[in-house]
Amino acid sequence: MKKILLQTTIPYAKDDWSIERFSILTDVLSRIEDGSGSNLFHITARDRENLASGNDPVLSRLDESDFDELWLFGVDVGSGLGAEDCSAIGRFRQRGGAILTSRDHQDLGISFCTLGGIGPANHFHSKNPEPDPERCRADDTDTPRILWPNYHSGKNGDFQRVEVPAPVHPIMRHSANPLGHIELLPAHPHEGAISVPSAESRHARVVAVGRSAITGRPFNLAIAFDRNGNGNGRAVVDSSFHHFLDYNLDPRAGCPSFVTEPSGSGMLENPQAVADIKAYIVNIASWLAE
Repeated sequence: MKKILLQTTIPYAKDDWSIERFSILTDVLSRIEDGSGSNLFHITARDRENLASGNDPVLSRLDESDFDELWLFGVDVGSGLGAEDCSAIGRFRQRGGAILTSRDHQDLGISFCTLGGIGPANHFHSKNPEPDPERCRADDTDTPRILWPNYHSGKNGDFQRVEVPAPVHPIMRHSANPLGHIELLPAHPHEGAISVPSAESRHARVVAVGRSAITGRPFNLAIAFDRNGNGNGRAVVDSSFHHFLDYNLDPRAGCPSFVTEPSGSGMLENPQAVADIKAYIVNIASWLAE
């Protein structure tokens, strides 16, 4: 049985995006079975703990653990990863460990910048902005306090239609969808910005693209990194942890008090949207495990 660590980059806070708000994700992953009905994954879900050194007791020794996959949710605006955490995560991937990272708008998840290889795939407001200056401006204008990058794919609780570049990557396949691939993912008013780093262009590619509901501008939703021949494990970089949150899959789950935008109900009303996001979760876990 493969072991997956789900972890946020902040200590527990009831009124924040703590790991308990990813309970649907945890449940979907824990229910994945093989052909004989046996569970494929054991899930550990936790929030960050800060040692006196500024590191996390689990992440700072991740390479020495028996975890096979790390799903890291960047909900911090700084100090979400210590130097020892980053080094151990790097060694974890070098030994074949697989990683998913998911951040959000502006500077949420900015600690990802210090992750080797996959870190440069993330563009923030204060670090590593998108190279095209035309993109360094607000896309979502409904919430002026949130600065770029903030691509508006729809309301929390609604879904967005996804463009899937050919050939369809394994994490985007879905035989139960008439199109043969994932078509709908949870929407969010202000998603982050990601792109393939030039140094990884031979081993990584964009596998899902969204489109702003305000400007019509396309933006990347997911990037898949294959093994590069040096033993590194696979990785997926996702543009917004809201794709995996309870609140976005079912807005009745509630949200922190700082979320003021009105929510939608598209995910509740469209069974295909629910099936697609569950396929996305299962596909990522399965592909990373190969």
